[in-house]
Amino acid sequence: MNLHFHPWHHINPDLDAAATITAVIEIAQGSKAKYEIDKTTGLLRLDRVLYGATHYPINYGIIPQTLGKDHDPLDALVISQVPLEPLSQLRGRIVGVMRMVDNNEVDDKIILAPIGDASLFHIKVIEDLPQHFFSEIKHFFEVYKQLENKKVVVQEFNGLSNALTIIKAAMDDYNKIICSKG
Repeated sequence: MNLHFHPWHHINPDLDAAATITAVIEIAQGSKAKYEIDKTTGLLRLDRVLYGATHYPINYGIIPQTLGKDHDPLDALVISQVPLEPLSQLRGRIVGVMRMVDNNEVDDKIILAPIGDASLFHIKVIEDLPQHFFSEIKHFFEVYKQLENKKVVVQEFNGLSNALTIIKAAMDDYNKIICSKG
């Protein structure tokens, strides 16, 4: 076992021409536990248990070798018919992005449909998602930190073009900022 393996740094996101990318799950759909990949060790660390009577309505993870505007790996919202295990790796079709501001910081979340989930083969673009998906995700992210007295504003949902622009910028920022530190 390689004790120096880090999911953020050592997994290639492998963005391809078919608009698929690799993601790593941090939080399984249905969980109240907010896990994060520790930036130093690469281990899964419990950040907190959600304060309210709510749970993650979607699998939540990161896109490796990216750096979002919030100085963390770029977040991924992974649609699936089942909860996905934390630290599992998957290939996902990029469907779009949820533009969000968390505590006055841009915190974009890329929406992915796993290649390995046959129930989602029909999800190719953001317009293929049901309207209730947007309502549920927006509601969750706008209320999940209220009892912590933190403000989150979901601004909008955008399609593939905007998602790709955000991913490429986050890859460039990772290479400029993180890789330059050695």
